Amino acid sequence: MRLAVISDIHGNLLALDAVLADIESRAVDAIVNLGDCVTGPLWPKESFARLVALDLPTVRGNHDRWIVDRPEDALSPAGRFARAALSASERAWLHALPATLEVAPEILAVHGTPADDSTYLLEEQHDGRLVPAPRATVADRLGDAARPGVVLCGHSHRQALVQGPGGAVILNPGSVGCAVFADNPAAPGLEYRSPHARYAILTLRHGRWGAELLAIDYDWAAAARRASENGREDWAAMLATGAVG
Repeated sequence: MRLAVISDIHGNLLALDAVLADIESRAVDAIVNLGDCVTGPLWPKESFARLVALDLPTVRGNHDRWIVDRPEDALSPAGRFARAALSASERAWLHALPATLEVAPEILAVHGTPADDSTYLLEEQHDGRLVPAPRATVADRLGDAARPGVVLCGHSHRQALVQGPGGAVILNPGSVGCAVFADNPAAPGLEYRSPHARYAILTLRHGRWGAELLAIDYDWAAAARRASENGREDWAAMLATGAVG
């Protein structure tokens, strides 16, 4: 079994297309999307259309929920850009995505944690940086999912494969289109990354789960130009370098 796992596209159509092309070359059985699909000052409407056409199993990210739930003044600038780009029916489609999804027996897909799409599963903030959360904290966040099997999570944009409490394998594929979320005030304190488009392939071999953590080249200079054209020099810098600040 080979399952491609994507997450946190954030409206970066160029990165999504590069990842999809790479997936096609690797003979996977299916693709699952862990949410935060369109929020960003790039190509929200075009990314939405591409994802609808693909019809992937998809869980709802916090930004997919906020695009409907939050009042205008509570949205980030990237959220307001995406809301304005999408129709009411398109926003409703994102909001109606499931919060959790049983992708296959023993494989649970979430965005943040099984109970909260805006909480990191594997990390916590310490002195303005994301650091690994204590094992007991991860167990508490997993709840009933702390059992043998696989939990797929996104939200932190940080690639990781962890053997979690209760025997669960936890996989975060990283972010397809947004190394660091530039609208996040804590972003300057996050570790440096690179501008590559990231995803993962979950593999079952001889009864054991493993994963390939992939970082794909794409035209991030063009994505940075798009952000700059839309008035977001902070996003342009992040897309070009993989870091903020």
